[in-house]
Amino acid sequence: MTHIENSYGRWVVRYRWWIILLTIPAVAAATLGIPRLSISNDTRVFFGAQNPDYQRLQVFENTYSREQNVFFVVAPRDSNVFTAETLAAIAELTRRGWKLPCSRRVISLANFQHLRAEEDDLLVEDLVGDPNDLCERDIERIRRFALAENTIVHRLVSPAGHVAGVYVALAMPEEERTAVLEVAEAAQATVDELGAKYPDIDVHLTGSVMIDHAFGEASKKDFRTLVPPMFIAMSVLIGIALQSFLGTLAAVAVIVLSMVSGLGLAGWLGVSLNAVSVGAPGLILTLAVADSVHILTTMAHLMRQGRPRHEAVAESLRINLQPVFLTSITTIIGFLSMNFSESPPFRDLGNIVALGVAKAFLYSVLLLPALMAVLPASARAERLSRIHLNYDRLADFVVHRRKPVLWIMLALAVFGASGISQIELNDNFLSYFDDTFTFRRATDFLIENLTGWDVIEYSLPAGQSGGITDPAYLAKVDEFARWYRRQPRAVCVHTITDTIKRLNRDMHGGDESYYRLPDRRDLIAQYLLFYEMSLPFGCDLNDQIDVDRSATRFAVTFESMSARELRDMDKAARRWLEANAPASMQTPATGVSLVWAHIARRNIISMLRGSFTALLLISGIMIVALRSGKLGLASLVPNLLPPLTAFGIWGMIVGRVGLALSVVVTMTIGIVVDDTVHFLSKYRRARRQEGMSPEEAVHFAFHTVGSAMWVTSVALTAGFLVLTLSHYRISSEMGRMCALTVVLALVMDFLLLPTLLLKIDGMADKLRNKSSGTAVDE
Repeated sequence: MTHIENSYGRWVVRYRWWIILLTIPAVAAATLGIPRLSISNDTRVFFGAQNPDYQRLQVFENTYSREQNVFFVVAPRDSNVFTAETLAAIAELTRRGWKLPCSRRVISLANFQHLRAEEDDLLVEDLVGDPNDLCERDIERIRRFALAENTIVHRLVSPAGHVAGVYVALAMPEEERTAVLEVAEAAQATVDELGAKYPDIDVHLTGSVMIDHAFGEASKKDFRTLVPPMFIAMSVLIGIALQSFLGTLAAVAVIVLSMVSGLGLAGWLGVSLNAVSVGAPGLILTLAVADSVHILTTMAHLMRQGRPRHEAVAESLRINLQPVFLTSITTIIGFLSMNFSESPPFRDLGNIVALGVAKAFLYSVLLLPALMAVLPASARAERLSRIHLNYDRLADFVVHRRKPVLWIMLALAVFGASGISQIELNDNFLSYFDDTFTFRRATDFLIENLTGWDVIEYSLPAGQSGGITDPAYLAKVDEFARWYRRQPRAVCVHTITDTIKRLNRDMHGGDESYYRLPDRRDLIAQYLLFYEMSLPFGCDLNDQIDVDRSATRFAVTFESMSARELRDMDKAARRWLEANAPASMQTPATGVSLVWAHIARRNIISMLRGSFTALLLISGIMIVALRSGKLGLASLVPNLLPPLTAFGIWGMIVGRVGLALSVVVTMTIGIVVDDTVHFLSKYRRARRQEGMSPEEAVHFAFHTVGSAMWVTSVALTAGFLVLTLSHYRISSEMGRMCALTVVLALVMDFLLLPTLLLKIDGMADKLRNKSSGTAVDE
């Protein structure tokens, strides 16, 4: 490594023009992959194929259907759905719902299948019919029926009758990217047209397709609004640090080329951007700064000492090649360890950033010095900004007060980390979006006025083919529904037993005493046959009953619940089934909400494995590179404590950790080690090559690398703080936690690391001196 360091800088200077010329086609080849990038708008991209909860959901949807949907919430300003105008608007919205792309089923008050029996015939007709023919008596009849029917209330109309819903089920194609956009735009156009025609009626638009659309919009919005400020922040900070136009220009060229190359390589690899991985360009911009700053500040320092430009470039590479390589490889390991994540978007983020950091390293040690060897930089132009800290005074403070600084820093770190005990693994998918998203405002309105948001579903087996008509089975399903309806957060329960009870009542002339399950299997089968034969197109029961009629779909809608509340509800229901239902009915729950409820916990467990693996690899690399087991192990303390303390502070202030923060430890381990590597490399160089004492080596490290550590940490913090501007919570929380971790890492590298080194090397020197003195005496 020493031979490479000594000759590498001279080689770069000698072949500078070839390096610059060959970089052009290399960058062009990489960036040609950018047009191959696409932005995914599928919320299920967060679910890995091996996720058992997601596999269970896919089996459930293959049995019944995967119903993506659009939900129109109709809110008349007079707070009365049951008027001729509002019913006409609902009827029109129902007709327009059938015309949406991919529409396969529309359900509303207007077309709710009202049953009545005439002699031996079962007649099924729309509840509203033609709204233009309705008189006050008809409207009152519709109102009384709708508000008394539990299959309508909290689904298609609010209990107060002030809000109604129109549900459009969609059969989306396999390739959903363009279909989601088409459906979302068509639905929004429908809302706009209806609003113009009925100015006294507000229509809010939500549903699963609108969520997918919001994910795509969040990705595009973050890309447009976060990358430019990050680029500006990095350019300004580099300019302030170097106070050199040419040096800043060269560094900016390196970070931009690193970003576009990382994105291009991701495009060639077929990686798609999503609401998480769209943050990769900004992270690459931020991380690529560090290598350039270290090389350029060392070069400027050497030129101010009188070294010629080419010699300063070569010497800067000699001094920085090993630490820059180490910081790059440890950062890459940290981000590659995100492949342990259960959630594919975080894997994509880690892989794209790792590619960008690898490119940043190559450009920093090849293109950047080649450019600086060509550009007419002067010693005066390359002066270092004086806005930085006084590192000699800081070094004096640390050296002279080493013991109290060491123990105070350790005590503060332990106290901060103790807040981890207050952390709760909890999340709420809906809160990923803030209220700047139209979808979020519409969904909040839906929850507050009409129905719930989170759904837990079951496929309840009857134990035999055709067994769903068994009265004993249906009675147990109905008992399960009654139990769920008593739960405080449940809004409505949707089950086939309600339909059968309604059929029994209506076949007996509407007598409410017959609103119960029949006790004869053949009668139940006959009711279902009559009913299905009478239903119009798009209103069959295939989404509620499986093919061989051995199981039925059971769905419970809740208010918006946290992940912990959903998991607790699932556990309580499982206990009820175990205690009250036959073995054949004891089936696990599923549903998109439940998959989301489990993913944060799964991801944290998987990322702990990733963090441990990254830590082992980084520790091994540090020990080998520094050729010192004690220095390698000492480096773990200032690298582990910042993320642990950051999580502890988060636990004290916020208390909740969800999917966004489950990857932060793994992500930041590779980042915070950068300053530690640079400080240790300079300290080790001073001790071994210059023969300095531990105190002198600390002064040397502060003087030579302190400024670059300060600038790179400020740059990282600024980059992560830009992420906090995102309206998407995963990005903003990740930005806040990473910024806090970087700040804590800088403090510990400036205060804790040197005091540890003084403690370790001071004890070692005393032991050597004692041993040497004993030998002399003997």
